[in-house]
Amino acid sequence: MANSYDSTTTLAENKVLILYTLHKIDKQLSESGLFKIVSSINNINYFYFKQFLTELEETKLVETFTEDKKHLIKLTSKGVNYLSLTQDMLPGIIKLKADNIFKKELYSIQEETSVIAEFIPKGENDYTIKCKIVENNETIFEVKTFVGSREIAKQIVDNWNENASKIYPNILAILTEK
Repeated sequence: MANSYDSTTTLAENKVLILYTLHKIDKQLSESGLFKIVSSINNINYFYFKQFLTELEETKLVETFTEDKKHLIKLTSKGVNYLSLTQDMLPGIIKLKADNIFKKELYSIQEETSVIAEFIPKGENDYTIKCKIVENNETIFEVKTFVGSREIAKQIVDNWNENASKIYPNILAILTEK
């Protein structure tokens, strides 16, 4: 009987940990970003994480949505209320570990998601390219251009993803020179 209780408690703790994470971070996160944080706190595998997330979504405690072609997750007001009732279920050591990990992991996730580039085929030899920098879910820089081959489109996207921190200041310098 204790084994059944332990596994039920663990399931509930992991769901509360997901809610706690979303509440503490207070931002929408991608599924992979949320998994990265939660798994670094409590060593949960992806399949269980996905199951918990689906159950939280079905009970309307979290909500998924798409923004700029990214699937994001956020805590609902019902989720905040539920968390306030169940937060004590999380062991103090897990909360402490979570609080210490948030800053480090969130910074690396924001770094990964702040540079966005994509190319969209418009025809056989016509591609639209969008390169962006996003901070705190707000686009601070965006450039859109057109090219005539898939190879060039891919090269621009790859170059932006690898070198945006160098390219962006150069573009600003060119735009502001007299």
